[in-house]
Amino acid sequence: MRVLAAMSGGVDSAVAAARAKAAGHDVTGVHLALSLDPQTVRDSARGCCSLEDSADARRVCDALGIPFYVWDFSERFRAEVIDDFIDSYAHGETPNPCLRCNEKIKFTALLERGVALGFDAVATGHYARLTQPCDGGDGYLRRAVDPNKDQSYVLGVLGAGEISRCMFPVGDTVKPEIRAEAAAMGFAVAKKPDSYDICFIPDGDTQAFLGRHIGLRPGMVVDETGRELRDHDGVHAFTIGQRKGLRLGEPAADGRPRYVTDIDAATGMVTVGPREKLAVSVIHADRLKVLHPGMAGEFDCEVQVRAHGGVVPCRARVDTDGDKMELALCDPLSGVARGQAAVLYLPDPGGDIVIGSGTICGTESAG
Repeated sequence: MRVLAAMSGGVDSAVAAARAKAAGHDVTGVHLALSLDPQTVRDSARGCCSLEDSADARRVCDALGIPFYVWDFSERFRAEVIDDFIDSYAHGETPNPCLRCNEKIKFTALLERGVALGFDAVATGHYARLTQPCDGGDGYLRRAVDPNKDQSYVLGVLGAGEISRCMFPVGDTVKPEIRAEAAAMGFAVAKKPDSYDICFIPDGDTQAFLGRHIGLRPGMVVDETGRELRDHDGVHAFTIGQRKGLRLGEPAADGRPRYVTDIDAATGMVTVGPREKLAVSVIHADRLKVLHPGMAGEFDCEVQVRAHGGVVPCRARVDTDGDKMELALCDPLSGVARGQAAVLYLPDPGGDIVIGSGTICGTESAG
């Protein structure tokens, strides 16, 4: 099988490519250039699209004896990830740009070009498990063996057609063993730190980045009674559940901390209140992606709303047209924001199965 190995320049993608080759596949490595000027993105080992990462990816491919290419997806990355990130914050949402990059660039765009060039599948260093029917599996996306590195959540936004052409060679192994395997093969990236930051915000100052692109959009911070507390320069400076940096100037009447409980981008109103006001019992989501036949009608499952968050049991109801769903939570969740992904799981002894996902568009309070 002709396999396109997505080479980020990190240790996980390096071992994934090596394992794909060892399995007998015809492997070609490709690094995605996502910045118009990579030098402005990052030059340390914490990034995922810098010049250093491209060089690291090339060295791994040279060591494996496989072809290596750099594909420029910078314009598409700008339009579908960066602009989406800015627009979402402008509308009072809290998006996950890495999740959107996986959805739009690292799989959709990569697969489109790869299939057009005759490749059968894409292999990445994501920590998740997927065994295709041709290998005796059921074709379902499952959590990784290593719970600390599991990335099934960020893959839950993919479509079934994309998943069917994916390979995740490292998902059955814990991270320390992956590093040891890379070291045994002589890869310099064996000790390279994992990337955590948003790659297109080099200094990590998200508010300043958004301020430069959105500009001033004055509004008001109010308490739950509607009393005005202070003005602000734009809703992009706030997220649901935020406690620090509110600069309210006075404590709450009961002396307890206050949190951002609601953001109305249309009016510019940001509401703050006590922690219990963050609890929600119902989640509404749209932009559904279905990865399992069980994601239809009403059913019981578990939902995860953050990449590294826990799961809660819920009763899901998918509309008959398949465009929206409602999740009635068995236990309240706090800090749930519009723009986040709600990824559904079916508990399974062989590894929890990703049923599908939706983008959160509304919530109902637990109180």
